[in-house]
Amino acid sequence: MDTAKSDQILARLMALHPKKIDLSLGRMHRILDRLGNPEKKLPPVVHVAGTNGKGSTVAILRAIAEAAGHRVHVYTSPHLVRFSERIRLCGNLIEEEALATLLERVEQAADGDQITFFEVTTAAALLAFSEIPADLCILEVGLGGRLDATNVVDKPAAVGITPVSLDHQQFLGDTLQQIAAEKAGIIKPGSPLVVGPQKKVGLEVIEKAASQADVKPYIFDQSWHVESKADGSGLLYEDWKSVLDLPQPPLVGAHQIKNAAMAIALAHAQKAVAIPDAAIKAGLGWVRWPARLQQLHNTLFNAKLPEGSDLWLDGGHNPAAADVVRTFLQGVDPIERSVTLVLGMMGTKDVTGYLQPLSGLVNRVIAVPIPDETGAASPGELAAAATDIGINGIVAKDVEAALNAVSETAHPDRPPFVLIAGSLYLAGTVLKDAGLLPT
Repeated sequence: MDTAKSDQILARLMALHPKKIDLSLGRMHRILDRLGNPEKKLPPVVHVAGTNGKGSTVAILRAIAEAAGHRVHVYTSPHLVRFSERIRLCGNLIEEEALATLLERVEQAADGDQITFFEVTTAAALLAFSEIPADLCILEVGLGGRLDATNVVDKPAAVGITPVSLDHQQFLGDTLQQIAAEKAGIIKPGSPLVVGPQKKVGLEVIEKAASQADVKPYIFDQSWHVESKADGSGLLYEDWKSVLDLPQPPLVGAHQIKNAAMAIALAHAQKAVAIPDAAIKAGLGWVRWPARLQQLHNTLFNAKLPEGSDLWLDGGHNPAAADVVRTFLQGVDPIERSVTLVLGMMGTKDVTGYLQPLSGLVNRVIAVPIPDETGAASPGELAAAATDIGINGIVAKDVEAALNAVSETAHPDRPPFVLIAGSLYLAGTVLKDAGLLPT
């Protein structure tokens, strides 16, 4: 079968996309009704919203549940390289033939009506999840929560809200309170709610929404706690159910400890499947989540750099993600290493807000375009934004050219430390070119 068939169907469906995104559940309910309401025939659902950390939390929860022997369906977005990464059936990425068939069914149900790309993909995922038996289904919210296409499940087994920060203001509102209210729209009466670390104003909004739904939330640092061991060998977790001494998850960054704890709290809050402590320990040991502070080894990009260089990749794209990168870069010795940020971002993102936390840690920004993304910020704009806050900013035609520039100016006694960052779209291009397809 032509492996591009699903892409061809998606291209046709894109033509139905409204000229302006209007967050609404009306279109979604209509198409699901035509498909026989698959959202009512799902395995028990864990529904996860938030601005930062929800993808990692989903990946860790999936690893934990699978380590307990459960079959798990997972829906995430966006994809990095291939669309099939969004739909995972019982642990495996959906096969091309099955995906094409699903999309054709969704296309037929759409019957020429306006429908967004995300609604199409969500309908296809729910259809697949309703027809293949599994023990658990994890849905990651795409945008916001209240009016997100995933918010069609009446009574999830558990609901999670990871840290909320400013992002997608054009759709969700200009204040943290407005955005938190949109995220809190996934809270359902009777569904346990786990709340990750929040700023005070956001937490107040979430707590009010929980109270209105008559739900008692499990809140970070109130109902559950986590801390790293002093020797860095692991983490200590405690909640209303267990006290656990756990291994350090392989995902890099201090923030991943809280994401892991969030996943454990969700595993404990849901009552649909049994997840013993041994599965939590095992799952933490093998979880993977590409393009989140991922170190690259032995790729064509590494070959562009001098021996002893470090090359990392991260898809974070907002100020909260930059705070995570800042904490990570604080571990790099500025005397021994020169730090270069190869930066590509979408034009709707807060470039200055992303770069500001990195001032003083990054020696140079090399701005690059994002291939095939018409909405990407121009490298000139990115470089100028870096220069405006005191970071040396230059441009390059692509990532390879940027790495060549790093190599040409590298000090023989200071191996470069390079982070490619600013966009999941850029990260996906790098992984594709490097032959590191997510599996």
